[in-house]
Amino acid sequence: MSLSIKKIIMIVVVIVIAAAVYLLWPKSESGINKLYGNVDIRSVNTSFRVGGRLIESLVDEGDTVKEGDILARIDLTPYQIARSKAVANLAASKAQLDLMLSGYRTEEIDQAKAQVEQYKAAYQYADSTYQRQVALAKTEAISKDQLDNTRAARDQAKAALQTAEDKLTQYLNGNREEDIEAAKANVDLAAAELAQAELNLSDTTLYSPANGTILTRIVEPGTLLSAGSYVYSISLTSPVWIRAYVDEVNLAYAKPGQEVLVYTDAKPDKPYKGQIGFVSPTAEFTPKSVETEVLRTSLVYRLRIIVTDSDDMLRQGMPVTIKFAE
Repeated sequence: MSLSIKKIIMIVVVIVIAAAVYLLWPKSESGINKLYGNVDIRSVNTSFRVGGRLIESLVDEGDTVKEGDILARIDLTPYQIARSKAVANLAASKAQLDLMLSGYRTEEIDQAKAQVEQYKAAYQYADSTYQRQVALAKTEAISKDQLDNTRAARDQAKAALQTAEDKLTQYLNGNREEDIEAAKANVDLAAAELAQAELNLSDTTLYSPANGTILTRIVEPGTLLSAGSYVYSISLTSPVWIRAYVDEVNLAYAKPGQEVLVYTDAKPDKPYKGQIGFVSPTAEFTPKSVETEVLRTSLVYRLRIIVTDSDDMLRQGMPVTIKFAE
């Protein structure tokens, strides 16, 4: 057999072996061997919505808290006083509205009628006196000044009568619709002020917004706090999220719902179970915390992996290795 034929046969054998190895070698469905990431650091800073002097701190750093647990209290005395004032203001506004809706009392109406009769009699007397003075003035029996004084007295009596009649008309017709609407608006305003006062009073107690662990106790009792000042920093323990990154070549394999295994250095033989919950729609440069040589200078996409069987050993910030489930 010639040398050239031997070379051809050897090349064909190598190609066949390589093809067989490629076809028969076991592969994962995803095409990704593993990813690297960290347990996501998730925390919340708690604060009072109102200001005041901190009088009680009920938890300390490292304590485990549940959603709704009382964490701290501030002095509620100023807010109790504000609520009492709001209650009194609402009662006064309601009384004023009731008074306007009920109208004037019968006694007030009778009194107004009596005043009208009184001023009517006074006007009639002043008018008759003026008419006599006019007749006397024509015969020059009285002076012009006397006639002017009599006319002025009549006009004053007429004005007083008109005022009394207007007052009686108001009593008979009741309050104006505009005045009643204004009184109703005052009641609504007072009710809103009371609701705000009650909310402020309830906000003197600070509750935990979620399950977690007290990370930092920022202030101590006796501190005068303004609204929004941080009191505690709470590390959220549930759910546990893993932050990892995948390059564009393998992006198609990282799909929401994909099951993965999460390995830690503390428990290398006991992986946690998880699944991909979010894939970022935008690319970014790999963060420095991801130290793989392949991804170090690449554009990658952030993944959020939700651990479904986490425990206290999975701490925030801990580096992890993610492998795709077979």
